[in-house]
Amino acid sequence: MTAVRVGLRPIAVAAVVAMAVAACAPAARSAPESPMAGKRVEGRRGMVSASHPDAAAAGAEVMALGGNAVDAFVATAFALSVTDVSQTGLGGGGAMTFYDAKTRRVEHLSFYPRSGADPAWGMAETSRAPGRAAATPGMVAGLLQAHAKWGTLTLAQVMAPAIRLARDGFVVSPLLSRTIAASRPKMQADSLAMARFMPRGDALRPGERLVQPELAATLQRIQDGGREAFYRGPVAERVSAKVRAMGGLISTADLQDYPVTAMRPLCTSWREYTVLGAPPPMGGSSVLEMLQMAEFSGVTSARGFTSHPEAVVKMADILRIANADANRWRGDPLSMRVPARGVVAATYARQRAGLVGGALADTVRAGDAWAHDTVAPASSCAPYDPYPAVAGGAGSGSGSGNGPREEEAAAEPNAGGSFTSHLAVVDASGSAVSATTTIGVLFGSGVYTEGFWLNSSASNFDARTRGPNRYANTTMSPTLILQGNTVRLVIGAAGSQYIQPAITQVTLRTLAFGEDPWMAIAAPRIHTAASQKDVEVENGFAPAVYQALVARGYRPVSRVADITFGGVHAVYVRTDGTRIGVADPRRDGVAAGN
Repeated sequence: MTAVRVGLRPIAVAAVVAMAVAACAPAARSAPESPMAGKRVEGRRGMVSASHPDAAAAGAEVMALGGNAVDAFVATAFALSVTDVSQTGLGGGGAMTFYDAKTRRVEHLSFYPRSGADPAWGMAETSRAPGRAAATPGMVAGLLQAHAKWGTLTLAQVMAPAIRLARDGFVVSPLLSRTIAASRPKMQADSLAMARFMPRGDALRPGERLVQPELAATLQRIQDGGREAFYRGPVAERVSAKVRAMGGLISTADLQDYPVTAMRPLCTSWREYTVLGAPPPMGGSSVLEMLQMAEFSGVTSARGFTSHPEAVVKMADILRIANADANRWRGDPLSMRVPARGVVAATYARQRAGLVGGALADTVRAGDAWAHDTVAPASSCAPYDPYPAVAGGAGSGSGSGNGPREEEAAAEPNAGGSFTSHLAVVDASGSAVSATTTIGVLFGSGVYTEGFWLNSSASNFDARTRGPNRYANTTMSPTLILQGNTVRLVIGAAGSQYIQPAITQVTLRTLAFGEDPWMAIAAPRIHTAASQKDVEVENGFAPAVYQALVARGYRPVSRVADITFGGVHAVYVRTDGTRIGVADPRRDGVAAGN
C-alpha cells in the first residue's frame, strides 16, 4: 500500500536576499502538522476521508490496488460498519452521490431504511418496543448495487479490509468506549452484545480490541453469496424473527423485496460552482437553499464568520428559514409530492433570503416552494439531468401518490440524537463519491443479531409521512461541488439536524471565504431551528459575534464541540489537482491517500 502522507504542504520561501545567503541558509521548514494526526492529508492521486482511521485506510488500500472512487466507497462503508459500529452498520442504510469524471455524469443511489408491507406501518406508533423502531435495512443492498454498477475490483477485494477488521479486531477509541457506556441498556438486552462490547460488565476501554466474529461471518456470507446471502435464507429469517420477537414489523418478504432507488440529483448554480445534492427523502435541498440564501443576503461578501458578527447573525436567520422549509417539504417522493426542485430554485432562495434581517418571529413559517418547482434549473445543471419537477404540480390530499395537504401545519421532524457517519472520496481520475450512512441513534433500535445492530430509522416517520413501503425521512445530505467539469469539494456530515447547517458553514468558509479546508472544519459553528430563538454556539467566535446575536434578539446557548454537533468529512481539490482530505476533530475520523 502506498504510504499515507500527513501534514500541511511546504511553505515556499518568499524571497532570497543573495545567492550566498541562500546557499548558507537552512532548508525551508514545513508548516506544522494539524494538531491531530491524519485530520488534514494531501495527496496527488486518490484521497478518502472517513469517520474512522481503519475505514479510511481501507478505502486508500483499495485505491492503491487500482480501484476507483466507488470501489473505495464500498470498501470504506463496509469497514465503517465494523469500526464505527455505534453510528452505522449492515443494519442501517444511507445514500451516495457519485460523479464519474470520464462520462461527466452524476448518479445518486438511495438505500435508506424503509417501512414494509404491513398496514401497521401506517398507524401511529403505540409501542415502545425496540423492534418497532427498526425499518428494513438497505445498507447491504445499496453497497452491492453501487459496486455492481460502477466498481472495477472484485467484491472480495473491496470487502477484504472489513472482514479482516471484524475477524481480527481493531483498537477501541475513547469515543467508541463512551458510546458503548452510554448505551448500557441496549447492551444488557442481549447477552452476546454484552460479551462483545461489555465483556467485564463495563464498556471496552480505549486501547482494547473489539473483535466481532459474528459480524465477520455475516460479511463473509455477503462476499460469497452477494445480496441473496443477506436478504434471503437464514440471515433474513433470523433478522425478521429477532425484530418481531422484540415488537417489530420487518418480515422476510420485506427484506427480500427491499429496493435500492436510483434518483437524479438536486442541482443549482452557486457563485462559479455547480452544487449537486441528495434528493428526497434525503435532506440535500436545505444545503443548496442555504448556500444561495447566503449569496443573496450578502453573507458570502463577508471575509469570514469567526470575527464577523453581521455574517453570523445573518447565518442564524438563514438556518431558521431553511429549517422551516425542511420541516415542511420532506417525505418519500415515490409516495408523496415533494417540491424539492422548487426548494433549490434560485428564484425561491432569493425570495426566502428577503426574510434575512427582518422581524425576528418566534417561529418561521415555510414558504411556497410549489410556485417555483417548474422553474428551469441553471444552465450549468443541464449536463447532469437534475431532479425533475413534480408531475401534476402541488395537488392536495394525503397518502400514496398525493402527499401533504397545503393547509397542514408544519411538523417538527424527529430530531432526536441521530449519530451518523459520512465519507468522501476522490480517486486518481477525478471521480468522486459523497456518501452518508447510519443506523439512527447510538446502536440503532437496540436489536442486535448476526453481529450487527438494526437501525432506529422508523422513528423518523411522523403523521404526515408514515405508511407502508416508504423510505423514512432523513437530514443526510451527501454533496458534490463542481467547478466546470472538475470536482472541487466533496462534503457531507453526520449529526441529525446538525448535518445541513454544518455542511453549509464549512462550505462557505472553504469556497466563499477562502479558508483552508482543515481550518474551515475545525472552526466554531452555530445552530438553531425554525421554532427557536436559542442559538447554540461553539467556543471560538469573537466576543462581538455573541454580542451581535443578543442584539438581534437571539439567545446564545453555550455548546461544547462534540460528536453530535455535525461531524464533517470532506475532500477539497485544489486547482493544481492536489487532493486535501480533512476530517472533523469532533469525531474519530481521518483522511488517507497517496
